[in-house]
Amino acid sequence: MTETPRSAFRSIAEMSDLTGRTVIVTGGAGHIGRAATAALVERGATVAVVDLNAEACTSAAEEAEQGRSGSAFAVPCDLSDEEATRSIAEQVLDRTGSIDGLVHFAALVSSEPLDNWTTPFEQQATSVWRQALEINLTAVFVLTQACTPALRSSGHGSVVTVGSTYGMVGPDWRIYEGTEMGNAAGYAASKGGVIQLTKWMATTLAPYIRVNCLSPGGVFRDHPDSFRTAYESRTPLQRMATEEDYMGACLFLVSDLSAYVTGQNLAVDGGWTAW
Repeated sequence: MTETPRSAFRSIAEMSDLTGRTVIVTGGAGHIGRAATAALVERGATVAVVDLNAEACTSAAEEAEQGRSGSAFAVPCDLSDEEATRSIAEQVLDRTGSIDGLVHFAALVSSEPLDNWTTPFEQQATSVWRQALEINLTAVFVLTQACTPALRSSGHGSVVTVGSTYGMVGPDWRIYEGTEMGNAAGYAASKGGVIQLTKWMATTLAPYIRVNCLSPGGVFRDHPDSFRTAYESRTPLQRMATEEDYMGACLFLVSDLSAYVTGQNLAVDGGWTAW
């Protein structure tokens, strides 16, 4: 078998280069979303930062551009509004002329201070259950659908959904002992749905659009010491994640570094789901 000459391979820098590509990042003003946006802009992408808060959107876009080769702009949107969500695609196309990548970080997470959200199971309300499904799952369906024509014509369309370890496994309630923290059934159900929707879209939209899921583990954000200690002792890598831990994974899935990868769920969880 004849080996491919070394000179025929693109460099890693070339394969990760996003110059000339437009990527939409929902939840781009959030913790992980900001880090991912910075990584994509650093590799030359033009990023549309989508988030509910217009001021935070603008701030995240400006922050991402500092000292980086790409650019970013704000597209504020309430993702629970289907018409507004669908309009994102049109707004981005009007501004850039293309959509090459779509990353879904926006989510209603378990730490949101909502009534009857992370309370004991018997008290969790259907109203917040429906809200979680609307933002975490339905918005992924709606926006991906709206962007599909542009992604298909891109030549390297990539969709990155965002799941969670709790979309893969049940909660270990021992780590919550002695805290006021809880875990929402609606969050787990919606993220499990995202992982399966990813597989459905991957086989449906191939070969023109790749669809993969990035499933984060717990990211440290001033959690109680007892929770952090319990979480880290349960994690093979013995620590909680930081936002930086997701920058490389996001870049990998958006760029040509993963050109032959679709339908996969990449768990970046320090080994949490390996037990």
